[in-house]
Amino acid sequence: MKRFLFIFTLLISLLTHSNLMADAVKNIKNLVGHGGPVNTVAISPDGKTALSGSLDYAVMMWDLDPGNAEKPKQNHRFIAHKGAVSAIKYFPSGEKAISSGDKGNVFIWDLLKNKEIAQLEGHLAKVVSIDISNDAKYAATSSWDGNIILWDLDTQKLIHKILVHNHPVNNVLISADSKTLYSAGYDGKIRSWDADSGEFIKVLHSHGWPINIMRWLPEQKQLIFGTTNGDVQIFDLDKEKISKILIPHEKPVLGLAVSSKHNLIASGGNDGVIRVWDINNWELKGQTITILGPVWALAFNDDGKSLYYGSLDDEVKYWEITDKEDQNLWVDHKPRRFQVKTGVPLGELQFARKCSVCHTLNADDANRAGPTLHKVFGRKAGALEGYSYSDSLKNSPIIWDEKTIDDLFVEGPAKIVPGTKMPLQKVADDKQRKALISFLKKATQ
Repeated sequence: MKRFLFIFTLLISLLTHSNLMADAVKNIKNLVGHGGPVNTVAISPDGKTALSGSLDYAVMMWDLDPGNAEKPKQNHRFIAHKGAVSAIKYFPSGEKAISSGDKGNVFIWDLLKNKEIAQLEGHLAKVVSIDISNDAKYAATSSWDGNIILWDLDTQKLIHKILVHNHPVNNVLISADSKTLYSAGYDGKIRSWDADSGEFIKVLHSHGWPINIMRWLPEQKQLIFGTTNGDVQIFDLDKEKISKILIPHEKPVLGLAVSSKHNLIASGGNDGVIRVWDINNWELKGQTITILGPVWALAFNDDGKSLYYGSLDDEVKYWEITDKEDQNLWVDHKPRRFQVKTGVPLGELQFARKCSVCHTLNADDANRAGPTLHKVFGRKAGALEGYSYSDSLKNSPIIWDEKTIDDLFVEGPAKIVPGTKMPLQKVADDKQRKALISFLKKATQ
């Protein structure tokens, strides 16, 4: 009996060790380096590199095939954005990319030379969707300013600016022949537009709930869309009707990915679930269980057996597609620094909830959107070396002390330093604001 128990215990130990080793292999493939939650991720056409964009205002390029290295390697960090990065798209060649962000910025990047090629100006609010024509002559973007814009990629000039409606336009797609644009967004309608003239053609479908995200299926004759009520549906453009309804998410759908090479679809929701489907037979190939927080970003790896996703973590997570629940329970995940609700002093609580997404208290800025607050009291605004400040902050005469920081949280950054890239952040409650400033004065010394 003792021998049996010994063998049984040994087997359990070996199995546990094996599972831990498998988890370690998975974790080592995570893309670690961002200083804020990841909004968007894309894999290059050849599957060798990836691009990710974050609330830290940065676009990062990763080498997914680093030779003898054990884990992916960060190649470059692009920091021209003045707000959170919302969308990224590779050119078909894989040598260039476009990214967009919360401040209406649209940038074209040379990925071989690691430099900015152009900034496309025309949107007045957050740009959330990008598509590039198959011949790489055109790009289309959509924004919360209610517009879609068609761009000439050779000249980097605006061709058409189309007002869809006075609500957010969350999606835009370019047809395979580049003759038609398709938009969708807040009002739940999928519309078609003439790409040559910019004229409205017709409403193709009315869902009834806002459409958050839309992607092409292989051959670009069907598209998949996800909505705020959790629906994931396939729309056939030739028949102008819904051709397939997939298992809905319990909360809004925020992420979609399509692998044309492997005929796979992935959907991710605010419910923390990712599902992967085989387009050939609509078989459910994999499903995660209880990821903490929303799934904003999804991208299939070239092997068709794994994908990367972005959520509340400051890294892009790697997941091997599986339907085995015991491999998908993220039970060890801890709440993020900005999710603190109780159990700490009032000032520290305000810092966690109001400031920690963008700032650290240590000398290291950890690639956050804002500079470190270490030794901020007595420091001139815009003076910390190594951080890319807006011109308004660099030219500001402000010295940070109790009064100027108090003014900042009373009036808001845009009033204290007009033109700053600092997001709107006010603390109206006097007690909370004083506690925050008192905490900062001690914690940043």
